[in-house]
Amino acid sequence: MSILKVIEVLSNSEISWEDATRKGVAKAAKSVKHIRSVYVREQSAVVNNGAVTEFRVNLKLTFELE
Repeated sequence: MSILKVIEVLSNSEISWEDATRKGVAKAAKSVKHIRSVYVREQSAVVNNGAVTEFRVNLKLTFELE
């Protein structure tokens, strides 16, 4: 029987929401083992002088407990 846990992670990128997601998962994977899936809960962006300068995501990561 597997037991799964879900945590929330916030991540950002100057490139895209996809890049922010990849960065968030990669950083979490350094300390959380057995990540099974990621769900992008929210997306937002920072706008400065009429241009998007930062992409932000709120991620839900699911991983298996040992």
